[in-house]
Amino acid sequence: MAATTAYTLRAKRRKAAFRTAAFLSPWLIGFAVFFAYPLISTIYFSFMHYDGFRPPEFSGAKNWLYVFKDYPYFWPAMRNTLWLVVVMVSLRVLFGLGIGMLITKIKTGTGVFRTLFYLPYLAPPVAATMAFAFLLNPGTGPVNSILEGIGIPAPAWFNDPNWSKPALTLLALWGVGDLMVIFMAALLDVPKEQYEAAALDGTSAWQRFRYVTLPNISPIVMFAVVTGVIQTMQYYAQPLIAGKVASGVIQGAGTNFEPGYPENSTWTLPQVVYNLGFQRFDYGSACVVALVLFALSMAFTALLMRRRGGLIQAGD
Repeated sequence: MAATTAYTLRAKRRKAAFRTAAFLSPWLIGFAVFFAYPLISTIYFSFMHYDGFRPPEFSGAKNWLYVFKDYPYFWPAMRNTLWLVVVMVSLRVLFGLGIGMLITKIKTGTGVFRTLFYLPYLAPPVAATMAFAFLLNPGTGPVNSILEGIGIPAPAWFNDPNWSKPALTLLALWGVGDLMVIFMAALLDVPKEQYEAAALDGTSAWQRFRYVTLPNISPIVMFAVVTGVIQTMQYYAQPLIAGKVASGVIQGAGTNFEPGYPENSTWTLPQVVYNLGFQRFDYGSACVVALVLFALSMAFTALLMRRRGGLIQAGD
């Protein structure tokens, strides 16, 4: 009897396991095809000499040594990418939150302002970058003409290595409509009773934001920061187009544009992957940079998730 009961329990467990695996199979297949296999392949090719034409040959750590020691654009791209992650993501979150709070306080015309702030986000990245390169042109751009007209020294923007990344940050802030909408939804969901109770206690506007608003929207802030870091780690089109337009390069047949203009200040890690893999046909080294990019993204995400409680405890 006991043996029969044990066999029945094992059969039920197997059926439950099969049922669970069946429900999880779409995710498991997607994970294996679109994540596990590409990751394993990238690790494999990072130790191979492979140009896409001949069979891969094992090269040990040569690709890693080449990327970290001999390839001239890796470390500039690393510094630029980290700068953009820290500065651009922080400013986009703060600016998006500020615009969202401003619009939620407006009594009339909310829909108009919401549309005006959201429309730039819909602009294609290439078209938006080309438009910004025209607006910020140091010689003929309207922005510098206005600055010079009021007596402010006009920067060279995309033609100056000290101003190229701030110019890209301005472009990112111009298209902050996605974060604005997300923060507006979160702000409108904060219970009004908490604001009323805080007002009865005589709290200031800053105290209400710190002790009421921020704890309630902290998951949304964390979402915005994490997704912003991941998107910035994939930042490719905007610095490439800005460098091309600012340098005056017209790419056509027989031309090969090296990104990073001016003076390697707009190199990013995704551009390095493209340069190594599709311009130099060094797929092994490109896989090394891709793995570094993956490791950085995971490290930033893990760090932010561990610090998530800090926003909730800001008022302690």
